Amino acid sequence: MNPTATSVMGRAFHSRLFWPIVTLLALFVLNVAVSPSFLSIRVQDGHLFGSLIDILRNGAPTLLVALGMTVVIATRGIDLSVGAVVAIAGALACTIIADSPEPGSIGTVLLACGVALAFSLVLGIWNGLLVAVFGIQPIIATLILMTAGRGIAMLITEGQIITVTSAPYKVIGGGYWFGLPASILIAGAMFVIAGLLTRKTALGMLIESVGINPEASRLAGVRARSITWTVYIFCALCAGVAGLMISSNVTAADANNAGLWIEMDAILAVVIGGTSLAGGRYSLTGTLVGAFIIQTLTTTVYTVGIAPEITLVFKALVVIAVCLLQSPAMRERLRRRRSVMTTAKAVTR
Repeated sequence: MNPTATSVMGRAFHSRLFWPIVTLLALFVLNVAVSPSFLSIRVQDGHLFGSLIDILRNGAPTLLVALGMTVVIATRGIDLSVGAVVAIAGALACTIIADSPEPGSIGTVLLACGVALAFSLVLGIWNGLLVAVFGIQPIIATLILMTAGRGIAMLITEGQIITVTSAPYKVIGGGYWFGLPASILIAGAMFVIAGLLTRKTALGMLIESVGINPEASRLAGVRARSITWTVYIFCALCAGVAGLMISSNVTAADANNAGLWIEMDAILAVVIGGTSLAGGRYSLTGTLVGAFIIQTLTTTVYTVGIAPEITLVFKALVVIAVCLLQSPAMRERLRRRRSVMTTAKAVTR
């Protein structure tokens, strides 16, 4: 084999994205084997439809939450409250629209979304305050809002499922722009903005420095407290947008079930994408791949016909396999095995 090609293959094999991409492709192959039309995309009434489009649309909220979770984890933090923020944002928006005399008005929808996102920012400020200013461990600080947040959402909706009949609001999670689901475009725009801010400015380097060593960063003149505060605010904003998207898709706010366990899917997506829970180096592209692995897994469960009772077990097994293949110890073992096999072939020749 060409030495250059061997070198490229070696670098690809040791990349943190190698096994996640292989896993995603394997899931696609499995779905195609079960349903040959899985990869087909059709145009109907000027809109794109198909299983891949459904995966992208349904995975958009998870991707949004995972984006915010990525930068939080990069600073050695964690945010368990994102599911509660999702529920609160949806509850606020739907309650405002339902109580308005003109629920179908664009102005009403903009007001509802603005209030929901503003309150999400306040929740992010609260999390950042506890972590950055008062020095509370992130898992404890965000667990407070995770616990209380569902109660806040229940207070907003008065314990009821709030349904809305607003065409403009429906567009956010269930409508189409330029032939594509609006949720895909919104999530894509947030991904691009996050990428530009963290990779085309110094912000990404500062986030990594805080995650690697907060004290050393502070001594070097980096405002570690401000960076930590910023990532929690951004994470809450992403969760708020996801909350609008989820409630819009079902045209209702369910304080009990909206965003339930989405924080777990987001953390899994981040870890699968190669970001270390110890902080420091992170990968937004890896998070993108991880989010769609999670959503494709869910789709695969229904396509293959796996019983709903063991869905979570199936997802857990796949996630464990990917994480093991990504671990440094496993990579080293695979490298040694390849080296032994190469040496054995050379000897036999």
